[in-house]
Amino acid sequence: MTRTGHLHESALPLFPPQAEEDEVAVTAPLSGRLPSYISDHRKRLRDRFTETAGQGVADYELLELILFRAIPRQDVKPLARRLLDTFGDLARVVSAPPARLLAVHGVGEAVVLELKVIEVAAQRMARSRVIQRPVLSSWNALLDYCHTVMAHADREHFRILFLDRKNVLIADEEQSKGTIDHVPVYPREVVRRALELGASALILVHNHPSGDPTPSSADIDMTRQIAQACAVLGITLHDHLIIGKSREVSLRSERLI
Repeated sequence: MTRTGHLHESALPLFPPQAEEDEVAVTAPLSGRLPSYISDHRKRLRDRFTETAGQGVADYELLELILFRAIPRQDVKPLARRLLDTFGDLARVVSAPPARLLAVHGVGEAVVLELKVIEVAAQRMARSRVIQRPVLSSWNALLDYCHTVMAHADREHFRILFLDRKNVLIADEEQSKGTIDHVPVYPREVVRRALELGASALILVHNHPSGDPTPSSADIDMTRQIAQACAVLGITLHDHLIIGKSREVSLRSERLI
């Protein structure tokens, strides 16, 4: 998912204010039918999405299409605006923690479920492009996968990609979660798991929630400790990737390992 820009007030005309209830609030009249301006808008948006294979809709309109399923009886355009204003772009909306999503007025469990379904689907699609394939010849796909899974997390996550002798990805595991600026990593556990899986090589990956992937001294020290532990057992450490919001840093490319 890529960022396509923020939503501005001018992009969304204001409709009658949303009711104070959560997502169960209904703008339809007692007859059970949606007001024509809502139903017509939904049809036009769906038609445009279909006719352009999704390329003719902006991020806020794509978010509306997602929200239609969660809130079928209500104008969702104001909620789409609030979500984008709160989180910044579509990728951050979809990957936001459920608790933060629920803090936005108008978001309930049904909305969270729809967004998390989209998030998991995007992650699995990206993962399918790299699993059981030679990683070093699919490097861009690997970077896309890492960004999809980790770039917008609000805490540090540490993953290990386990490779066989042909550098085919045989396993992708999240080893630990940490805080906004630290994640605990134990070299002994990394090597132990590699031996259990019969891996011949590793790629380490973790994210920086700050958005800046510049490695810290602790990142460099930890990477070198793991490289030394791997070398003793004949396991190759190909790289350590640090994922930021819009770019990544390879410690191998920076000659830090």
